[in-house]
Amino acid sequence: MRDNVPLRVARRRLACLGLSAVIGLVGFEPAQAAGDVDFAALERGIVEEVNLARTNPGAYAAWLNGQRPHYRGTQLRRPGETPIRTKEGLAAVDEAIRWLGQQRPVGALGLSRGLSLAARDLTAPQGASGGFGHTGPDGSSPSDRIERHGRWESMIGENVAYGQRTARDVVAAFIVDDGVPGRGHRKNLFNPSYRVMGADCAPHAVYGTTCAVTFAAGFHEKAAP
Repeated sequence: MRDNVPLRVARRRLACLGLSAVIGLVGFEPAQAAGDVDFAALERGIVEEVNLARTNPGAYAAWLNGQRPHYRGTQLRRPGETPIRTKEGLAAVDEAIRWLGQQRPVGALGLSRGLSLAARDLTAPQGASGGFGHTGPDGSSPSDRIERHGRWESMIGENVAYGQRTARDVVAAFIVDDGVPGRGHRKNLFNPSYRVMGADCAPHAVYGTTCAVTFAAGFHEKAAP
C-alpha cells in the first residue's frame, strides 16, 4: 500500500492524502474474537494515545524500549497473548526508538465528530465484510467519506489498523510501521500540519478488530439536518 499519495482535487489546490494500513495481528492462531472489546473506550484511548505520542515522543520511545525483550527474531511474544509475526522484528522497533528520540513534540489534535463518522463509514462495513485497505465496500475513498460529513482544508490523511485490542498497540503499530518502507503511518501521526482527527473502531470478521484514524489540517463540520 502506498503512503502519502498525492491527490488533485478540482476545487482545491494540491492536497496530500496520506493513506496507510497496517495489519497488527497476523498470528499463528486465529484472530481473537472482539466480543470483550469496549470499542468506545478503545476509540477514546486512541485519541489520547495519538496526542501523547505527538506531545511527548520520548514517552513512546521508553515504552517501545520495554517491548524489546518480548521479541524472538521476527516474532513478538508477549506473555498471555497471541504471537505476532512481524516483517522486520527488532530492527523496526529500534529504528522507531531512534526516530522518536530525535522527534520534536508537535501540537495535540482536536477531536472531530465528522472525521470520526468518516472513519466509521470505513470500519463498520469493512469489518462486517472482512475487507482490507482504504477503499470501502461501497467503493468510497477516504476523501469521499470525509466529504460526506464536512469540508476539509489543505490536507487529509487516513491510517487503518487491524487486529490490535488496545489503544497503545494501535498507536505503537502506527509508529513502528513494520514493513512499510516510507513509514507512512508515522508520518501521518506526527504531521505538524494536522490540527484535528477522528477515530472509530469495529469488530472485524477476519482480524478481530479494525480501527481507522482520520486526520485533517482543518475541517468544517456539516450542519446537522
